[in-house]
Amino acid sequence: QVQLVESGGGSVQAGGSLSLSCAASGNTSSTYCAGWFRQAPGNEREGVARIDNDGSTRYADSVKGRFTISKDSAKNTLYLHMDSLKPEDSAIYYCVAGIRFQCVLYGVWSDRWVGYSGQGTQVTVSS
Repeated sequence: QVQLVESGGGSVQAGGSLSLSCAASGNTSSTYCAGWFRQAPGNEREGVARIDNDGSTRYADSVKGRFTISKDSAKNTLYLHMDSLKPEDSAIYYCVAGIRFQCVLYGVWSDRWVGYSGQGTQVTVSS
């Protein structure tokens, strides 16, 4: 099992920045990919960014150029730095992780590769 705990959410005005962190514990060596999903009220959960063990990163078109995903393997911590925030970025952000065969088998933006998820942290962007 892997436990994920997010932190760093909050409220910011449009155009501002926020950074999220996700501390992982447990059998972290079993995970191959990790990322961030978000869910706004009335919307389905959507993938935002993903980073794989080979260092490759992928971003949803809606956040490309504004968000940066990174990780510190020594600290078992995943990060999401968000710049130029927009009101439509407001959502609960979830830190997620998956094991190798799930990460490879399923599409990057499918949540079917998600084996572990944190409780989420709220991000609110006001106009």
